[in-house]
Amino acid sequence: MCEQTDLHAIVHGLVQGVNFRYFVLRHARDLGLSGYVRNLLLESAVEVKAEGEREKLEQLLRHLEVGPRGAWVERVEVNWSEYSGAYSHFEVRS
Repeated sequence: MCEQTDLHAIVHGLVQGVNFRYFVLRHARDLGLSGYVRNLLLESAVEVKAEGEREKLEQLLRHLEVGPRGAWVERVEVNWSEYSGAYSHFEVRS
């Protein structure tokens, strides 16, 4: 059985106004992850909370480090935590 865990990531750089949230949504859903993505307006960053298999979360993290066309990722702050099972699907939040 694969290890279940939670990922909390803050993506800094040119990540707003470039469809970054929908890029994350597509990849997270394709990977079978649950959680959410939202803009952090005061920080000009994007927050990602995702849960699922560690291997799938690591794949999502690689996508976060690159971003969609038009984005420029300066850095990604990453925190791993114990699996919570708090989410049933992946969504974009305001």
